[in-house]
Amino acid sequence: MKEYDLAVIGGGPGGYVAAIRGAQRGARVCLVESDAVGGTCLNRGCIPTKALYSSARLLRSMRDASSHGIRLAEPVFDFATAAERKDGVVSQLVDGVAQLLKGNGVDLYSGRGFLEGPGRVGIRGQGAVGHLRAKAVILATGGRPLVPEGFAPAGKNVLTSDEFLAIKDLPKSLLIVGGGYIGCEFAGIFSAFGVAVDIVEQLPVLLARSDRQAVREVEKSFKAAGVKLHLDTAVTDVESRSDGVHVRLANGETLQVEKILLSVGRRPNSEGLGLEELRVRLERGAVVVDDGMRTSVDGLYAIGDLTGGWQLAHVASYQAEIAVENALGGEARADYRVVPSIVFTDPEIAQVGLTEEQCREQGLAYQVGRFAYLASGMALCAGEPRGTVKILAEQDGGPILGVTIVGADASSLIAEASLAMSRKLSARELAAGIRAHPSLPEMIKEAAEDLSGLAVHRLGRAASRRKSSDA
Repeated sequence: MKEYDLAVIGGGPGGYVAAIRGAQRGARVCLVESDAVGGTCLNRGCIPTKALYSSARLLRSMRDASSHGIRLAEPVFDFATAAERKDGVVSQLVDGVAQLLKGNGVDLYSGRGFLEGPGRVGIRGQGAVGHLRAKAVILATGGRPLVPEGFAPAGKNVLTSDEFLAIKDLPKSLLIVGGGYIGCEFAGIFSAFGVAVDIVEQLPVLLARSDRQAVREVEKSFKAAGVKLHLDTAVTDVESRSDGVHVRLANGETLQVEKILLSVGRRPNSEGLGLEELRVRLERGAVVVDDGMRTSVDGLYAIGDLTGGWQLAHVASYQAEIAVENALGGEARADYRVVPSIVFTDPEIAQVGLTEEQCREQGLAYQVGRFAYLASGMALCAGEPRGTVKILAEQDGGPILGVTIVGADASSLIAEASLAMSRKLSARELAAGIRAHPSLPEMIKEAAEDLSGLAVHRLGRAASRRKSSDA
């Protein structure tokens, strides 16, 4: 039986990062994966959706080209080509991960890994079972789309995100069940492709965890694109017929669509791992871990979606480094106070730290600094006037509590805010750096300066006070 210092079960953005980091630290490492390496994020999530998002973004730009003096005929969109490009991007990155594992000396086993006992891993593959030993084991089996009760995926009509990303023909109409980040991203992408999109959300708002002002910008975009929102209601009946899927809502509305996309959340892949036999502590199917990614069993660690909580690829990768450090004798602890998140809608929403709603709920005394894309020279030159940078900070020059950016390239701009928060900078310290002109990052500086009423390109509080005193 082959022996390792570290065995990793699951090859997603948590698992493969853990395996490579362990090998970089000089450990003998193996990775067990039943599918292509890269996990949901690379194969059926983040990457394929962002490839399609890029196509949708380019298509929108072409339709708006006349404002730049570029006259084009109405673009002809070929979904099959876009889907082929998406698959090519995924394939290239999967091959890259496989090469990284090989280059770092990680032994890759194809099959389903499970725990046979403390430090013992079994591998089921093609009817056979293999066995290996490891001083420490990291579980990184991820999660899968949650299918609500009464919604069993039905062939080609009722699909989860896994199946929907594999479609080759563009539907004429689509009902998205769930108005979270997955549902809203798909709505933005496929409405740009010319699909008639409806969203049904049980809550009275979309993107419930996002800044309300930012969400309103996305709702305006949805309205302009013809996306119909059915909020504060639910699907009560679904019937597949020859002419499509007939849907009844709790508010009495009826809809007829070609396809339904279920995007109501995800659940951990904790079944079949041998967790119950080892008495690993679980809560609602998720493996319970401490801040060092340790489970209730010595030498066993768990990371990523399997643990519940943050369902973000970059959090899984971060947890992987924590788990490896501790599996090899360290004492690292996870800190989730600064975790950026992005919703790739049109416009994008990027957040880190607290939202204004959360500050109010927690009873915090805070100040707000804002700067609009409309006042940015670079945003106007790029034809991207929609959006705002919002910075929340403790009063009297205290540290930054949170940043929300809604607008073009928010996904990139949030990195500066994340770094500032991780270094516990005040807004004044964040504003002190020189930004290139013209550029979008100038808006970060201006929003930080607005907290003290000193934003040069915005009439802030200081100007208002002067006007009052002059009167």
